[in-house]
Amino acid sequence: MGYKVAVVGATGNVGRVMLSILAERKFPVSEVVALASNNSAGKEVSFGEDKILVVQDLAKYDFKGTQIGLFSPGASVSKIFAPKAAEAGCVVIDNTSHFRMMEDIPLVVPEVNPEALKNFRKKNIIANPNCSTIQMVVALKPLHDAAKIKRVVVSTYQSVSGAGKEGMDELYDQTKKTFVYDKQEPKKFTKQIAYNVIPHIDVFMDDGATKEEWKMVHETKKILDPKIEVSATCVRVPVFVGHSESINIEFENAITPEEAREILDNAPGCVVVDRAENGGYTSPIEAVGEDAVYISRIRKDPTVKNGLNLWVVSDNVRKGAALNSIQIAEELVRSYGL
Repeated sequence: MGYKVAVVGATGNVGRVMLSILAERKFPVSEVVALASNNSAGKEVSFGEDKILVVQDLAKYDFKGTQIGLFSPGASVSKIFAPKAAEAGCVVIDNTSHFRMMEDIPLVVPEVNPEALKNFRKKNIIANPNCSTIQMVVALKPLHDAAKIKRVVVSTYQSVSGAGKEGMDELYDQTKKTFVYDKQEPKKFTKQIAYNVIPHIDVFMDDGATKEEWKMVHETKKILDPKIEVSATCVRVPVFVGHSESINIEFENAITPEEAREILDNAPGCVVVDRAENGGYTSPIEAVGEDAVYISRIRKDPTVKNGLNLWVVSDNVRKGAALNSIQIAEELVRSYGL
């Protein structure tokens, strides 16, 4: 059986990767429709190696007869159009932040909590988590099952692609202009991003945390276990694609680095690259274009009774957004027949 699939936000970074992955993974499509704003209508995007799709205006599209909607158009757009698509019978998998913390909307990472999909027809909307949360919980889930996590302290090193094309353009332009001593004032970011790091992603909350940090805390609790305590510091770094995370974990039960390596080496979605030698770990540039969450620097934290440190890297546009959405669709087809 083939499914009619609409990709909303098809001209954006994530939308283009969604189209590529649908073709790569041979998702059972009968038809693929590319949708975006009126400004992008009429543009062309690629689907697979030899098919070109003409982008249609989202505001004019009738979702009746479309079984799956892969949404990544921005939260304000999803807020309006995702419920309309869902009401028309389309199952929406939304990559924006708008629906994630709604109680009756499943927030899903297929390697972690596929069971959360069981009531997906209640709203016909499924939320894709934040990119930094996705890669972290893929690494945490098998360890939580083995030794029960009490507390997580995470520092992220997030690439500019997480801020979209404007973020990538700003890093490129600032880097280039530095060589000719032409200073460029920041527009997308609050400070210069070239040759710099910025401990500020999204808006500040009343408690001093940023919204990105808030997302990591509360999404992890919703996806994995509400009892886990999470402290996050999220930092934007001058990397084009690929998020990295330094994660400190405190467990209820004893677990050695050797046991953790074996568990993670056999866990879905995880690849362990962990040798205590020059280059014996994964950096973000090596994760670009890859599906896996890479885990390195697995070592004991001697300051707590049952503690480990991890280094976790993944392609934030791919696994952190587009791929995870399509894996959700694959799980719906496999387990629920959609």
